Amino acid sequence: MLYSRLLIPTLKENPAEAEAVSHRLLLRAGMIRKLASGIYNYLPLGLKVLRKVEAIVREEMNRAGAQEVLLPAVQPAELWLESGRWQVYGKELLRFKDRHQRDCCFGPTHEEVITDLVRREVHSYRQLPLNLYQIQVKFRDEIRPRFGLIRGREFIMKDGYSFDVDEAQAEVTYQAMYEAYSRIFRRCGLDFKVVEADTGPIGGSFSHEFMVLADTGEDTLASCTACDYAANLEKAEAVAPDPQPAPVSGPEPCREVATPGVRTVEEVAAFFRTTPAEIIKTLLYETEQGPVAVLLRGDHEVNEVKVKNLLGVTDLFLAGPARVEELTGAEVGFSGPVGLNLPLYADQAVMALARGITGANRSGYHLAGVVPGRDFQPTRVADLRLVTEQDPCPRCGGRITLLKGIEVGHIFKLGAKYSQALKATFLDAAGEERFFFMGCYGIGVSRIVAAAIEQGHDADGIIWPMALAPFQVMLIPISLEEEATRAAAFRVYEELAAAGVEVLLDDRDERPGVKFKDCDLLGIPLRVVVGPKTLARHQAEVRHRRTRETTFVELDKLKDVLTARIAQELHG
Repeated sequence: MLYSRLLIPTLKENPAEAEAVSHRLLLRAGMIRKLASGIYNYLPLGLKVLRKVEAIVREEMNRAGAQEVLLPAVQPAELWLESGRWQVYGKELLRFKDRHQRDCCFGPTHEEVITDLVRREVHSYRQLPLNLYQIQVKFRDEIRPRFGLIRGREFIMKDGYSFDVDEAQAEVTYQAMYEAYSRIFRRCGLDFKVVEADTGPIGGSFSHEFMVLADTGEDTLASCTACDYAANLEKAEAVAPDPQPAPVSGPEPCREVATPGVRTVEEVAAFFRTTPAEIIKTLLYETEQGPVAVLLRGDHEVNEVKVKNLLGVTDLFLAGPARVEELTGAEVGFSGPVGLNLPLYADQAVMALARGITGANRSGYHLAGVVPGRDFQPTRVADLRLVTEQDPCPRCGGRITLLKGIEVGHIFKLGAKYSQALKATFLDAAGEERFFFMGCYGIGVSRIVAAAIEQGHDADGIIWPMALAPFQVMLIPISLEEEATRAAAFRVYEELAAAGVEVLLDDRDERPGVKFKDCDLLGIPLRVVVGPKTLARHQAEVRHRRTRETTFVELDKLKDVLTARIAQELHG
């Protein structure tokens, strides 16, 4: 392809709207353009990268025995009402009415549609197992779209759904998808980690996320340095600490202490000359089931996903100052569990304390010497906090480290959640009616494009893995006005193209420096330069984008050297 024939509107300056590295570089490299908040046009080079991701996904899904379908983007509300998700999914679900005033939504996912299809077409165990997938546009009306393709409202996703006769067969399918996903991300040239994850609004009993490791990632994952344990921070398990020994003389009754103006954990710890770990903080939440109190050690942070899962609620938000005073009789900063007439949900670390300091439910006062289990009885005790790097691994006791990553894939064991809700059944070998055992498998196709850049870039631009690069080679003639250079450049171009190399010939009337900068910005893995000096030696200059290694290659060996290097990077 000739550069002059392509629409590549590069930008010299960083766009003010772009916060994330990938967003900034995709705009600067002329690969995407914003249409509306969280909605983007894909320009030729951006689309080439996207199609490469799609091709890898298709090849590996087909290899794993999945079949491709294409489902409608617009879905009738009836199916979502059947599954119970019409109200549950939240405002991210784009709802609208058609001309007949029928409620519809633009699909953010397709569990309902695929289950409806299968319940109509599959009736016998002989038709199972069945694994169907699609690559399609999705829409989720994010309250705050950001970071370009990482968290847009409209995006391209591979979503797959499996139907099995029982859990044992479903486990085989799940493992096949786990392995297929691992192959996909390895082929994309990405450094990734597989982590245990919360199932979220999709539902189901178990799930894994595939996280591309990047310092700029918006997700945090906990990973053990000694074993294979890894989990999304929302899912990561906190090990219950050993109970503190009770005082030899026995605990004294708790006492009220005047603490005027002392509200925060840090202020309370300083006032009592202790550490935040000895303080019990009380968080008041509103839920659809009513207000609740969550108790944590002062040095820990609440994990609201764990709280939601424990309570079985979808709405969870902190009570405002007026509501706190209404529920406790005290201002914010002085809430405590003693005498509080609310359901109390205590983190397990709280119950391990021999005694602690809490708010007194009286403005300007705290209670010292509070004994969990004596001075207050929690409704439930559970793991309700975020893990830290001070926590041991829940599997082997090793050291936990926190890493940043970008979620690019998620696989779920759904069980019979949707088949039961939509009454999707089949007849087993005994002629008995049974619900399908389902799995769900998603890949953020467009997000992979952004994640690859977050992981691969430098001050000069994008560094694409060979498998995703819009072109494998950029051929730059120093001067097209010089006939020998021009002839050599086009001869090399034709030889490489004939050999199946994806080559971009920069035939623009620009200075070499401009072409070099654009080549780096676009992230083309291999740069080949021909000019009078190299041609005099019957050579071309070859530079590798990632390593910056420069070599001089004989022209008659150039094709073989480049195809070998490309094959090595594609196949290892």
